[in-house]
Amino acid sequence: MGRWPVVDDSAFVFHGAQVIGDVEIAANVSIWHNCVLRGDVNHIRIGERTNIQDGTVIHVSTRTHPTIIGRDVLVGHKVMLHACTLEDHAFVGMSAIVMDNARVCTDGMLAAGAMLTPGKTVGSGELWAGSPAKFMRAVTPEETLRNRKMAAHYHRLAEQHRMDALGRPHDLPAYP
Repeated sequence: MGRWPVVDDSAFVFHGAQVIGDVEIAANVSIWHNCVLRGDVNHIRIGERTNIQDGTVIHVSTRTHPTIIGRDVLVGHKVMLHACTLEDHAFVGMSAIVMDNARVCTDGMLAAGAMLTPGKTVGSGELWAGSPAKFMRAVTPEETLRNRKMAAHYHRLAEQHRMDALGRPHDLPAYP
């Protein structure tokens, strides 16, 4: 292996998260409690302001597919991401699974509990659900706006937790 994670100073990796191997975490990313990011046989890249929520597991495929996550991506609790791509502003709901060489495009949404099978693509502005996941409908403008606001919300919340963990006083609201 021989590679170590590179984590931007502004990112916050919560206590209990495990980040292993060839993993790069960009500015203002939050990796929440009990996540596992294992870049042992390929690489993981996570773009700015992305939020990876509690219990998520991110892995890769040996020499064939890394896991690439864009900017301002929302990844819900207990998600499994394996050797896939999430483009900027993608949304993956709680307990969803995204498998090898699958993709969630910009402003695409994968519903909670869905399983996106190998090689499938959630198009830009599409909502997919089910197991296996299939196209359900177009994402509404209101959903797109809400998802984009939530990336900023989770960044503020992670910053509050960072300050609390350091024992530093702050004027951040208890709930942003």
